[in-house]
This record gives sequence, C-alpha cells and structure tokens, in this order.
Amino acid sequence: MKRIYLDHGATTPVDPLVVKAMLPYFTKKFGNASSIHSFGLEAKEALEEAREKIAKKIKALPEEVIFTSGGSEADNMALRGIAFAHKRKGNHIITSSIEHPAVLETCRELEREGFKVSYLGVNREGFIDLSDLEQKISEDTILVSVMHANNEIGTIQDIKEIGRICEEKNVLFHSDAVQSFTKAPINVRKINVDALSFSAHKIHGPKGVGAMYLSEGTPFNKLVFGGHHEFDKRAGTENVPAIVGFAKAVELAKEKYVKQMAGLRDYLIKEIEGRIPDSKLNGPKGNKRLCSNANFSFAFIEGEALLNYLNFDGIAVSTGSACSSQSLEPSHVLKAIGLPHEIIHGSCRMTLGRENTRKELNFTVKSLEKNVKKLREISPLRKGVKYNKEEFGHKH
Repeated sequence: MKRIYLDHGATTPVDPLVVKAMLPYFTKKFGNASSIHSFGLEAKEALEEAREKIAKKIKALPEEVIFTSGGSEADNMALRGIAFAHKRKGNHIITSSIEHPAVLETCRELEREGFKVSYLGVNREGFIDLSDLEQKISEDTILVSVMHANNEIGTIQDIKEIGRICEEKNVLFHSDAVQSFTKAPINVRKINVDALSFSAHKIHGPKGVGAMYLSEGTPFNKLVFGGHHEFDKRAGTENVPAIVGFAKAVELAKEKYVKQMAGLRDYLIKEIEGRIPDSKLNGPKGNKRLCSNANFSFAFIEGEALLNYLNFDGIAVSTGSACSSQSLEPSHVLKAIGLPHEIIHGSCRMTLGRENTRKELNFTVKSLEKNVKKLREISPLRKGVKYNKEEFGHKH
C-alpha cells in the first residue's frame, strides 16, 4: 500500500542532498570547530559558511544567528535570555493564547519566577487584535512574543505591524518563526523584530538543530554556561554536520515550492468543503494562511478515530501539534478561536510538503469522505452536539 504523508507540520523527510552535504562532517571532516588545528579550522569554515547562508535568507548579519538544538530551545533562549537581561526595566511580558507550547510553557515558568504575563486573545481566524496589543503594553512591558505562523491552523500574523507597535512603544519583539521559515517572507531589516526562532527539521533538514536570530546589540543573558561558543551566547560544541545540513536545507527551499504547496492547499480545502457536509476550515484562507496548512473540523465525529481510519488507508495526518499529541486536553488553539469541545475533538490537521501531489490529495479526500460518513453513522454525538451551522458547510 502506498503511504501518503500529510504531517509536514510535525516534521519533514530529510532531503537526500542535505544528507549528502552532511556526510563528510561525520567522518572525514569531523573536527571540533573550536580547535585551532587544520581539522578544527575545516569544521569552523563549514560552520561559518552555514551561518552566512542562513543569515542571508532573513537579511541578518551572520553574528546575529545563534545555533541551538532546535526551535524549542530557541524559543526558551529568546524569552528567558531577554527577560532576565531586562528585569531591571520591568517584568511584564505579552504573548498570545495560541503560541506553541515552547513559548507558553516558558511564559508560565517565567510567571513562577516573578514575571507577569498577559495572554492576547484571538479572533475566529486566529488573529490577535493589534489595538488590544497596544493597550496591554505598559511601562513595565519588556517583551512581546507573538508567533509568525500558527502551527495548528496556519494563521500568519502581521508581524511587520506588531514590530512597528513594539518599536513605537520601545518594547522588544520576539517571534516564533519555526513553521513559517522559508514558507513566508522574513526580512529582519524591514520588520522591527529583535529575536526569531527557527528549526531545521520543518524544512527538510535534520532534527536536533535550530537557530535563534538576535538583533545586534540586544542585551541578553545566556542560559547554557561553559565555553565561549556562539558569540558567548550559547555554550556547547557546535553540531557541525547538522548545521551544514540546516544550511543546505535553506539553500534548497525555493519560492516555487511555496507556490506549489499553496496551490495544493487551496485545492484540498475546496475539495473537502465541496464534498464533505458539516465540515469547517479552521483559520483564514488565501495569503494570510501558511502555504502548507489545512485544518478542518468535522461535526459529529472523534478526530482520533478519523486519524486511525485514515492511517489504515495509508494516510498520515494529525489532530494538532505533534508536541501536544500525548495530551488528552483539547487543542488550546481551537479553544481560543471559540470552537466548542465536541467540535474540537472532531478536528484534523493536514500539512503539505513539496513531494505531495494532486493525485494523493484526491485519494485523501475520498478516504476522508468515506471515513467521516462511516464514523457519523455510528456516532453517539450525532444528536447531542450544538454548533453554529452557518460556520460549517451544512449541506444536508
């Protein structure tokens, strides 16, 4: 049975060209980038070339890119490093209610350590209210952290405008760009962002490597102590093979793939809305939605059961963030956009990659149509669920 992978928001396959670029740095060019002999200098050269490539992608300076073990570490570093460096100025942080757990859990930990955190609500499509942000900024506010693109429903926030507000109010701005990196334009010279978080394995690079952009001169307290690696901002021997692979993945990320995925996303959304009654797209449509994301709620079914039925047909999807898949709690993102619990539990996230085809999506929609119908026929939820039928494609 052919398998169809529609969970690229969780992780992506490593591109063979990325693997090829990494291989020499495991065996022949294995030096420690901090060593001063030829083996070390060879690794150091590869490390700095990779840094330059990634910096160039977002129009940053190479020394503004700090390598980490992944997106979660980058989020932790940005929030904690900036918060503690600015504690004398104030102790108030603003974030949104639909952030990734790497940001939300870090904020909760900062609250336990004496900081105050305000959580911005979102509208039905997942957008924060910019006037609400402006009103919540006070003299004690030291940092705003709002993600670029949401990992569950694909909403792309207006980070340029958020940055403008932060600049006007003299507040630092961090954005989690793990899902949007190379899929939506990011130019740090045109937006007032002080820190960004990235991860390689979302863009066909290896797992276990990411980066934090930190604008030049931003006061920052490091979290990991040891040697003077990464401009003295993150101690630890750099993972040169993974960093080389990360840079290669960035090099391979082309605009044509973004257009290709956006076309497939729109086709998938149109087919599901047209063929499956009582289905609702969560998040916006068009260019305010991540090119790879389609998230649907299907009334009267249980999402885990649908995921299993699709898996029997060889189709891999998710009910939400892979980082929250072990939790029985309903998605905090779908709760924040106002969906009732019964509808949240009937939700399914499909995230596309550059290898997916229209033929695969046709098979997926047929499988969805068949399995949603089957689950509804046996569903005890059929009579008890109340929801706004105007929001759903109610066609029967």
